[in-house]
Amino acid sequence: MSTLAAEGPAPEILVPHWLAAADREQLAGVVRSALEDPAVHPVAAVRLSDVLTELSVAAARDAVWPAPAARVRRATGWGVDVLPVRLSAVELASVLALPTLSAALRTALSGPRP
Repeated sequence: MSTLAAEGPAPEILVPHWLAAADREQLAGVVRSALEDPAVHPVAAVRLSDVLTELSVAAARDAVWPAPAARVRRATGWGVDVLPVRLSAVELASVLALPTLSAALRTALSGPRP
């Protein structure tokens, strides 16, 4: 086990947000639209691009290792299309700052789910 230097940067903590397929599609669409806006801040664009990457990784992770998410879905009673999308605090803040994010998706990303 290794430890971080006392003065080193803290690692990003990725929190899973359990989203159904429709929510993931909507999130991807909102993020893509935001990235097409030339007024988006460059730092926000990087973070939003990371969100798009995680959406793809979430699906790939479930294809390669389906058992972990399946156990959670069984325990919670969530539908078979619900997957964890792991976002850092800055990625989540970038998404929540998007004015076109629907209230339902904002709620899904802000609280227990689904």
